[in-house]
Amino acid sequence: MRIAVAGTGYVGLVTGTCLAEVGHNVICVDVDAAKIELMKSGVSPIYEMDLEELMQKNYAAGRLDYTTDYKSAYADAEVIFIGVGTPEMPDGSANLQYVFGVAKQIAESVTRDCLVVVKSTVPIGTNDKVEAYLRENLVNPVHIEVASNPEFLAQGTAVRDTLHAARCVIGTESKEAESIMMQVYEPFGRPIVSVSRRSAEMIKYASNDFLALKISYMNDLANLCELVGADILDVAKGMSYDERIGSRFLNAGIGYGGSCFPKDTKALKSLAADLGYEMKTVGAAIEVNAKQQLKLYDKAKSAGIDFAGKKVAVLGLAFKAGTDDLREAASLKNVPLLLEEGAQICAFDPVAEANFKKHYPEGMCGNGKISYVSTPAEALQDADVCFVFTEWKECREVTPDLFVKLMKTPVVFDGRNIYQPAEMEAAKVTYFGIGRGKA
Repeated sequence: MRIAVAGTGYVGLVTGTCLAEVGHNVICVDVDAAKIELMKSGVSPIYEMDLEELMQKNYAAGRLDYTTDYKSAYADAEVIFIGVGTPEMPDGSANLQYVFGVAKQIAESVTRDCLVVVKSTVPIGTNDKVEAYLRENLVNPVHIEVASNPEFLAQGTAVRDTLHAARCVIGTESKEAESIMMQVYEPFGRPIVSVSRRSAEMIKYASNDFLALKISYMNDLANLCELVGADILDVAKGMSYDERIGSRFLNAGIGYGGSCFPKDTKALKSLAADLGYEMKTVGAAIEVNAKQQLKLYDKAKSAGIDFAGKKVAVLGLAFKAGTDDLREAASLKNVPLLLEEGAQICAFDPVAEANFKKHYPEGMCGNGKISYVSTPAEALQDADVCFVFTEWKECREVTPDLFVKLMKTPVVFDGRNIYQPAEMEAAKVTYFGIGRGKA
C-alpha cells in the first residue's frame, strides 16, 4: 500500500520504517529539511536499537523515503498516519496543535479517497474531532475517514515492539476503514484487536496508566520495606510467581520517566477532571512518582551529606537504559539540586550525553560544575559520592571493589537496585538502594 507518515520522531519514524520493512511503500514527512537529509543519508535522528539498519535497508530497496513536501506525499496516499507529538500542557492536558496542523495539511492536499490513521496518543474523542475537521476543510471532493491506531512502543525496544507486537489495536467506525487497517497490519502476522475509535483511544491510556500504577505501587511498597526491614527485591520475586500479577514492572527505583507514562497519566487525570470525575488511583501514581524521583537526593540529605565542593559521580543520564531520551529523567530532577549546592559533577552516559549537554553544557553551572566522561571508572575517580540513575550495562559491570579502589569515599546511592547490599557492605561501600531493608 502507498502510505504517508506525518512526523519523524520516535513514533512516526519507527512506524514508517517498520511499515516499509513488511512491504509497504512509505514516505515520511517532516518540516525539518536538515533532518530529512540526515535520514536520507542513512542516519537516524533518534537512538533506537536496530532502527538505523532498517532505515538504510528499506531506503536502498525503494520502499522508504523522506520529504518536506507534504502536498505531494499526501496527494495520492492510500493511508496517512499521523505520528506527531502531543506534548503536555501546563494543566496536564494534551496539546493537539500538531495533530490538527497535520490535519489541515491533509485536507488541503489529498486528491483521492484515503484513510487517515491517528497514531499519536490523543484524548478520547479526538479522532472524531479530526474526522469532522478534515471533512469540513477538504479542498477536493474525496471521501476521507479516520481510524485510531495507538502505539505501544517501549523506547529501546521500539522496533521489536512494532514488528513483533503483542497486539495491534485498531479503532474504526466502518467496515471499509476496518478492512483497510487489516490490510495494513496483515503482513505483520500479529493479533489484531478491532474496536471502536473511542475504545482504541482509551486502551492506550488504560494500558500506560496501569503500568505507571504498577511501578508507583512497587515504589511505595519499597519505601515501606525500608521502614519494616524487608527487601523489595525479595518481595517482588515472591509476587512475580502469581500469574494474576506477573513478573514485569515490579522493579522499584527512582520512578518512571520518558515520553509516555508521565504525560499519559496527567492527560487521563485531566480528561477525567474535565468530565467532573476524579481518577484517584492515577492521581496517587503521579504524586508517588514525583516524590520518588528525588528519593536518592532526600536519602543523601538525611545522611547529612553536604555537596558543596564535593566531586559527585553520576552514572546514567537517560530515563532508562537503551535510549538517549531525557524526558522526565531522574537526572534532570537531581542534577540541578546538586549543582545548586555547589557539587562538582562528573557524569557518564553512553548515548544521552549530547542531549544532556543541551541542558547543562560542560563547565560551570550556577554554584557547581559539570563535566562528562566516557567510562564509569573515569566518573568514579576520586569521587566523594556516586549516584546511579540509569541501569546501563556499563554501570551494572562496576564491581563493589572498584568503588573502593577509585572513589575518595565509597558512598553509593543506587536508584536502580543494581548492586547487592551484602556485597557492597562486605567491600566496605556505604550503600543506599531503594527498599533494600534499611532506611
